[in-house]
Amino acid sequence: MHESSCSRRGFLSRSLGATAGLALAGGISKMSPAAQQDQKETQQMSKKFEISLAAWSVHKLFYAGKLQQLDMPKLCREEFDISGLELVNSFFPSPQFMYCQNLLKRAKDHGVKILLIMCDGEGDMAHPDKAVRRQAVRNHRKWLDVAAVLGCHSIRCNSGNGQAGDSDAINRCAESFAELVAMAQPDKINVIIENHGGLSSDPASLVAVMKKVNDPLFGTLPDFGNFPASVDSYEAVRQMMPYAKAVSAKCYDFDESGNEAQIDYARMMQVVLDAGYRGFVGIEYEGKRLSEIEGVKACRKLLERFQ
Repeated sequence: MHESSCSRRGFLSRSLGATAGLALAGGISKMSPAAQQDQKETQQMSKKFEISLAAWSVHKLFYAGKLQQLDMPKLCREEFDISGLELVNSFFPSPQFMYCQNLLKRAKDHGVKILLIMCDGEGDMAHPDKAVRRQAVRNHRKWLDVAAVLGCHSIRCNSGNGQAGDSDAINRCAESFAELVAMAQPDKINVIIENHGGLSSDPASLVAVMKKVNDPLFGTLPDFGNFPASVDSYEAVRQMMPYAKAVSAKCYDFDESGNEAQIDYARMMQVVLDAGYRGFVGIEYEGKRLSEIEGVKACRKLLERFQ
């Protein structure tokens, strides 16, 4: 924590009562933007977790040409009042330094942290052919560099193909990720796997990969959805949580009381919090009935119950 943040918070805690009194007396009618931000930061410190936006939640707007990635930090802050953003590699026009600097500036201007990059389409990390696996590892390298420029804590990768419990596929996957994690060491970027098909859809296989690589920069991103119907998603997330460096709050639809229609959020969030997780929980809306904007707002309102 920077000394300037500490001093501002200390000033706020000592003077908040006096400020409120002045406002009532007509001395001031409105807190300054800096004081408002400090108040928000103080309130956030007492929350169990913070809420972020997975950019995939607005992929329809993006692919329809109604939203650019550069405008997503503004959307986070002004539309949702959300302080964290999780990017998708396919939304980048190109991973150029100047573009990344522009994106980072926009995020800072809106008080938004760019947390991670979800990486798809970069090859099979568990492929039987070693040359194919090595190419997949190299393909992910650029996203480590981009993540470092943007100040991200992680890149999210896919496990690659393979059958549940296939020890050979587990070994191949672990070998690939050990190589990628070594590349991540200089910048201390986490390499994390989401339950997103292939080996990762089987929690036991994914945990086996975690144990084989056994590195503090290697972890999981549990997603509340994505598991096949044969898997108990609550138990699967429980198994992934000891390695979790991010959490994806999948939402599809909501009932009249604002509860998620397919996922018991009270039960799922208890699994997350019981594991001691206190990082960002990322909204990933994939519903069809509500618009993307409405769906994200409904998911945020639901998550706020558990903060």
